[in-house]
Amino acid sequence: MKTTVEISDALLREARKLAAREGLTLRTLLEKGLRQVVAEGNQGKAAFKLRSASFKGKGLQVELRPASWAKIRDLAYEGRGA
Repeated sequence: MKTTVEISDALLREARKLAAREGLTLRTLLEKGLRQVVAEGNQGKAAFKLRSASFKGKGLQVELRPASWAKIRDLAYEGRGA
C-alpha cells in the first residue's frame, strides 16, 4: 500500500544512509523499524500498580466507623478555620 508520511529531513537523511550501509531499500528499512515498534507494543507492558500508601493501623477509629463522610471531613478540619 502506498502512503505519505512526513519525516524530518535530518531523520530521512540518516535513514537513507543506514539503508545504504545495510544494503536495504528505504522501504525495507522503514518496514523493519515499524515491525519492531509494533512488536514491542504488542508484548504488553505490566499493568500499572499503585503502591500501598496505607498507614499502619486498623482503619478508622471504632467510634468513627459508622460516621458519614461529612462527619469525618468535619472532624478532620476541626480547629483549622473550616
